Amino acid sequence: MKRTPWLLIIGLTLMWLLLTGSASPGQLLLGVAVSTLMTLGFRAVRPLHPHLRRPLSALRLFFRVAVDILKSNVAVARIVLGLTGKREVHSGFVDIPLELRDPHALATLATIVTSTPGTVWADLSSDDHVLTLHVLDLRDPQVTRDIIKHRYEHLLREIFE
Repeated sequence: MKRTPWLLIIGLTLMWLLLTGSASPGQLLLGVAVSTLMTLGFRAVRPLHPHLRRPLSALRLFFRVAVDILKSNVAVARIVLGLTGKREVHSGFVDIPLELRDPHALATLATIVTSTPGTVWADLSSDDHVLTLHVLDLRDPQVTRDIIKHRYEHLLREIFE
């Protein structure tokens, strides 16, 4: 028998209450009912379930991504405001070979890359082995590859595979 995802039900219920702007008993009951039905109903159509192997690595990844997003916001703001000095900004595409195979890890990597200003997940090869990334300020493609491989992919493999 599968475990009931209580944290997901609680989280969805809290989101329901925030979106409705009311914590009345009726809204609470309706939120719990909708969250429970959604969670248990969609479980039947979900082919794979994530298995977090190392939760502490997930926490490290969270803080690493938060810092990188802050740094990227500053870097993109400097570009947009024209504060790059005499240095020219060149955007471009980079192909990054991936060792990740878990679909949840790939989805997490896509979220990280797209959430970080200045980078966009452009393509994933049909065999899921090569990620094409668009970078707003592409100075050195190898440095970009190393960042994705060592800062993100390594931890995602620890967490999911």
